[in-house]
Amino acid sequence: MDLSQYKWQGYARTDGRKGIRNKVLVVYTVECAAFVAKEIARQANNKDVDVIGFSGCTDNAYAIRLLVSLIKHPNVGAVLAVGLGCEYVQPQRLADAGADAGKPSDWLYIQNEGGTAKAIEKGLGVVLNMLTELKKTPRVEMGFCDLVIGAECGGSDYTSGLAGNTVVGAFYDKLVDTGGTAVFEEIVEAVGLIDLLQKRAANDKAREELTQTYNKAMDYCKSVRQYSISPGNFVGGLSTIEEKSMGAFIKSGTKPIDGVLQVSEAPTRKGLWLLDSTPDPHWMQFGITNPNDNEGLMDLIGCGAQVVFLVTGRGNVVGSAVAPVIKITGNHETFMNMNDDMDFDASAVLYGSKRLEECADELAAYVAGVCGGGESRAERLGHKEYFIPYKYQNIKRCGDD
Repeated sequence: MDLSQYKWQGYARTDGRKGIRNKVLVVYTVECAAFVAKEIARQANNKDVDVIGFSGCTDNAYAIRLLVSLIKHPNVGAVLAVGLGCEYVQPQRLADAGADAGKPSDWLYIQNEGGTAKAIEKGLGVVLNMLTELKKTPRVEMGFCDLVIGAECGGSDYTSGLAGNTVVGAFYDKLVDTGGTAVFEEIVEAVGLIDLLQKRAANDKAREELTQTYNKAMDYCKSVRQYSISPGNFVGGLSTIEEKSMGAFIKSGTKPIDGVLQVSEAPTRKGLWLLDSTPDPHWMQFGITNPNDNEGLMDLIGCGAQVVFLVTGRGNVVGSAVAPVIKITGNHETFMNMNDDMDFDASAVLYGSKRLEECADELAAYVAGVCGGGESRAERLGHKEYFIPYKYQNIKRCGDD
């Protein structure tokens, strides 16, 4: 099925991108300001008000780039940045980034406002005014050619590589053929697959980027003595990280990989991209590669994904701030047991009752419905998780000095 038949109304942004949501984003710049930011959003009592934030008190370029990319995200229409007043990450800097993107933006320091109650009162007034202003946002026709869709795995089992990720890969092929953009991640779940990555490279530059990214990931996993496999994966029938890797990689489909993105970096052209979320070598190490599923989802959304897939055989309940999460499983028992949380059942491919292309078309129809304003399961339940850790990663392309 040709995905170009699907059309819906989106939100026009001044940078030319189109959003499928029109959110006010409340951003806190240190953990000390988290309560005030969350209380502003709670009292606004509106599903289009989301909260994200960075807990650290010390400056971190990775976190700032990610916050700025989320502020500029096409699903975000307005921004309020909330700080305590003595942290390194400055709320005015974040509000300025929103204003530069043509969005209503404001900021406040809790210390300057006189404490918790007064800061909440001021912030709530700002947010309510922004919600009124966003009703004037121009609407514009959208289709799959306007979308960036990200995908990651979480809680994989034996069905993930046979059905869940396989259907996503078939959908990604259709998305790329229609002129859309697909981003997949978890290079640490490509153990042993360097030859497959290199063969899929769109050109020599992409091949060099993929090779460097793979080698960095393997070196980092060795240095922290941690690979991306869990007890739940073993319970679900996976035996090794290499076996899990084959299932994770198949979600990328079959199209050429145009290159590698770092966190907060938008694709330079349409096509298929690998997201590198592995930290660069640094004396502080900055922990493991994928601390939890929501860190990966934030990384994908930071690249501009208006909607993200979370493929899980074991089942998951999370959603995300900024962009809808569509949770896909190849395990029918999981889908039935967690029906309130799971969006799409891909198990028909495993049982042979539906062809792969048929399931990919059904997934496309579901995605189009969510993009057109329908709620994902996580949105319906109110899940808006996020996670932005300390991390060290340069934006550096192959061949740079």
